[in-house]
Amino acid sequence: MTSQPSLWFLGFLTMLIAIAPAAAETHYLRAGRLLDVLQGRVLDDRLIRIDGDRITAVTAWHGAPTDGRLLDWSRYMVLPGLIDMHTHLAEWVITNNVAEPLLHSPQETALAGAAYAHATLRAGFTTVHDVGCYRAFTDVALRDAINRGWVEGPRMNVVGAYITSPGGGGEVTGLAPDLMIPADMRVGVVIDADDVRRKVDALFQRGVDSIKLIATGAVLAAGTELGQQELSDAEIHAAVDQAARHGSWVVAHAHGTEGIKAAIRGGVRAVEHASLIDDEGIALAKAHGTFLDMNLYTGDYMEEVGVRDGWPDSAMRKERMVTEAQRQAFGKAVKAGVKLTFGTDAGVNPHGDNARQFALMVRYGMTPLQAIQAATVTAAELMGWQNDVGAIAPGHFADLVAVDGDALADIRVLEHVAAVVKGGALVH
Repeated sequence: MTSQPSLWFLGFLTMLIAIAPAAAETHYLRAGRLLDVLQGRVLDDRLIRIDGDRITAVTAWHGAPTDGRLLDWSRYMVLPGLIDMHTHLAEWVITNNVAEPLLHSPQETALAGAAYAHATLRAGFTTVHDVGCYRAFTDVALRDAINRGWVEGPRMNVVGAYITSPGGGGEVTGLAPDLMIPADMRVGVVIDADDVRRKVDALFQRGVDSIKLIATGAVLAAGTELGQQELSDAEIHAAVDQAARHGSWVVAHAHGTEGIKAAIRGGVRAVEHASLIDDEGIALAKAHGTFLDMNLYTGDYMEEVGVRDGWPDSAMRKERMVTEAQRQAFGKAVKAGVKLTFGTDAGVNPHGDNARQFALMVRYGMTPLQAIQAATVTAAELMGWQNDVGAIAPGHFADLVAVDGDALADIRVLEHVAAVVKGGALVH
């Protein structure tokens, strides 16, 4: 008679075999046209060899291989999996209620994040930089669930919580003064440079990948103004230095002109939004090699939905103040040769609609190739993940997107991807 522990062990072993990655499996994908974002060229009829979850060869098509199954995308243009550098997957979507984050438990928020991650991946975005959530470390849990195979979603680089001043752009504001905000929504609130160092250390101890500062006021944070610098120069420097001690880097939310320049001088790797950047700020970004991540689509979305749903007047005023200025600055930054990445602020805009921003990036100065590179190779460079994602090349994860059309002739075909592969597995 078999003992119960032995039955348990056999069952456990069977489960491990079922969920283990197919490390030894070789399979192939035929690409009718392959967009090489590294060289900026289209290659016709290519065979991509995939071993486990990584690409091991890209060659010309000479007929179907016999040593592995073949996924035939010969009718499609094939691109690297796309990267959105500004998402909020692990947060409840923005509504017209400033108290919305308080209306949902951490558990409910986490489950919503799983749905948002699913929509994002199926839209062709196989990697994201998730730049903050009010419920601290919900993003860490979502990232880990995706990595374990429990949840379908993109690869995530996460920040855990906002580093923000008391009552600043990273806080839930606009409530009655006697209401107490839950402690897990104030994990990153700081009062001076020493406090910044302590909070940055605590975030890395809880498993974050990078750090997000709120350097100026925010559009959706009541009582804050976009031109007001909320973290001091010393606090910005402290965050950058402390993150470097952990082998990592910092991005800064900054709309206001002086806050943007303070963040660049402070050594941040990227400025999010950069809405009111001036010519001096653009020159500084170019000189320092600082990336700009400018969410051009948000203005259109807020104007349509914000008016319809009665979003707060203060938020609509601030968004209208920056939308056109940001778009004109984006065009100047393109001409100046600043490193620009693709970031949508998804979570304000709906998850899954990320690709709608491509058309605006082209309208305001980029070629379609440059816009796609912003969402692939340039974004991968910002994260330091350029050896893993952002290109169809040997050694990279087999993250691939198929479109039925020519993305270089009509960038909007990316809004409706035909198929998605992540880590060699077909997900859509």
